Amino acid sequence: MPLTLLSQALVANSLKNVCLVATDMDGTLTQNGKFTPTLLQALEQLAAAEIQVLIVTGRSAGWVGGLVNYLPIWGAIAENGGMFYASQTETPIALVTIPDLALHRQKLAQTFQRLQADFPQLQESADNRFRVTDWTFDIQRLSLPDIQAINAYCQDQGWGFTYSNVQGHIKPIEQDKATGLRQVLGQYFPEHTAQQVVTVGDSPNDESLFDADQFPLSVGVANVKHYADQLVHQPTYITPEPEGKGFCQLADWLCQH
Repeated sequence: MPLTLLSQALVANSLKNVCLVATDMDGTLTQNGKFTPTLLQALEQLAAAEIQVLIVTGRSAGWVGGLVNYLPIWGAIAENGGMFYASQTETPIALVTIPDLALHRQKLAQTFQRLQADFPQLQESADNRFRVTDWTFDIQRLSLPDIQAINAYCQDQGWGFTYSNVQGHIKPIEQDKATGLRQVLGQYFPEHTAQQVVTVGDSPNDESLFDADQFPLSVGVANVKHYADQLVHQPTYITPEPEGKGFCQLADWLCQH
């Protein structure tokens, strides 16, 4: 249901009580791949309204570690639920257990190399060297059947797989955004109920955030409709506008109600 069609009765019983926004970044906060002045203003407005913002992204721990110090946000979860950074804190917190990191990275690299044998167009993402828990590659030259075949191979090898509008991720099978978010909420926001948290995203790697059994208040920015037939869990609401413009619509709406 688009936000523009929400009734006043629904407003009173849902998004009006939100205290925390857990949002994807690429394609959700960004507009054509960039942060805009309007987005920064929206984040400031949410902070002024005492609504905390937590970024939940597939981007690497190395990139996110710097990001949290420059944006007016409470913190960020990186690598699709793998690592967590609180604002103004330099030490990350691992959200998945990896007993031997060197061996873990070696196994991920081997899996990627085997995939390259069948998909020679695969290229390691620029931020992969800054990653801890997953292995990431660019997906621009992959078709949906290619992605489905890669997913099946990863599953056969005991790995999880997910993808966004920019990257594919080979990861521990139990690792996803919802699991990481629940850990952070349980430790830092135990007083918040699920009805006080709104999750926001645009891509298949955000699907766990759209699971109504875990997060009943979820919002997809309009470009999520590109993946509608690929998602088992659909967002509760969809913004009229895509990407960062859609997020800013949601932020404005939350701050006015």
